[in-house]
Amino acid sequence: MGGTHSVIDVVLPAHNEGASIEATLREFYDAVAIQAQIPIRFVVCEDGSTDDTVPVLRSLAEEIPLKLISDPVRKGYSKAVVDGMQATDAEWVAFIDADGQCDPSDFAKLTALRESADIVMGWRNPRSDSWVRKLMSGAFGTVYQMLFDVRVKDPSCPYLLIRRPALLELLDGNVGILKQGFWWEFVARAAALQLRIVETPVRHRVRTSGVTQVYRASKVPRIAAEHLLGLFILKRELNTRSKAK
Repeated sequence: MGGTHSVIDVVLPAHNEGASIEATLREFYDAVAIQAQIPIRFVVCEDGSTDDTVPVLRSLAEEIPLKLISDPVRKGYSKAVVDGMQATDAEWVAFIDADGQCDPSDFAKLTALRESADIVMGWRNPRSDSWVRKLMSGAFGTVYQMLFDVRVKDPSCPYLLIRRPALLELLDGNVGILKQGFWWEFVARAAALQLRIVETPVRHRVRTSGVTQVYRASKVPRIAAEHLLGLFILKRELNTRSKAK
């Protein structure tokens, strides 16, 4: 499988995705590893699920390459992603969400651009999220662009590839300040490190089943306040690191 290609670690966080995660991973594995002949290993950072996510993943690991990091205590999206990052060892590391919204047929587009970048990011075109989610993202993005010199179309897109040395640079800091807005923080840190970022449009599908475990309407005001405060904390950290160089 995969000829001369090296295995790519594909990190994804999962919380209460038992209804859909098997179908999501099987579809992705079939499209990428079997059909496109790109060898991958899933690194699933399971985050305190209370449904059958863990037994589903353990069973699936007997059939496809899958490393499971499981924690009975909920730690949050960003911490789960960081734990997944730290569990990888491949030269290239990819990221997707577990909700099935990332189209596996776009993965080959990301890998085709690897040689020209440290990070290859998708940008969702169009974005298949609720109007509340898109409104919140747009308002947050306005403040974000005022604080950080980030020149990408979709800084919160969870579909990307990163070269290992760049990943290690990004992990050298107080990563996880934005507890739910990890990718906003990730891209701000990448820009501050002057990493080479290339973007390509990707399809963004309607969620396969269930509802978002993070951006529920009742949680939006608190998340928005925490994110805005987090942006200023992140800005201060990056400024301090820049002056120390």
